[in-house]
Amino acid sequence: MAAKTSDQEFIEYIVKSIVAHPEDVTTDRTVDEMGVLLTLKINPEDMGYVIGREGQTARALRTLLKIIGAKNNARINLKIYEPEGSRRSHQERSASTSTEVDTGMVDDLKI
Repeated sequence: MAAKTSDQEFIEYIVKSIVAHPEDVTTDRTVDEMGVLLTLKINPEDMGYVIGREGQTARALRTLLKIIGAKNNARINLKIYEPEGSRRSHQERSASTSTEVDTGMVDDLKI
């Protein structure tokens, strides 16, 4: 296994500090013509901690990585790995949280 780079060590340190299962935090690093891609793998129970309300925590992590990338003349992207079936689909969530709305009045609307 290759030695961890400073960007990997940095993101792992930050994420391990905010999750409930720091032992499950790992990263994979790939480099291609688009730049560096860090894939973050965490315990599914910690997904909410890493993504944050409305994605604010994930956005902040990506911003910090961009700063590190700029310092090293590299483009760094963060992908948060989400295993299949780890959350409900968008349709299931919206169906379970929305209420039925009567659209009868607008059905006959002539514009």
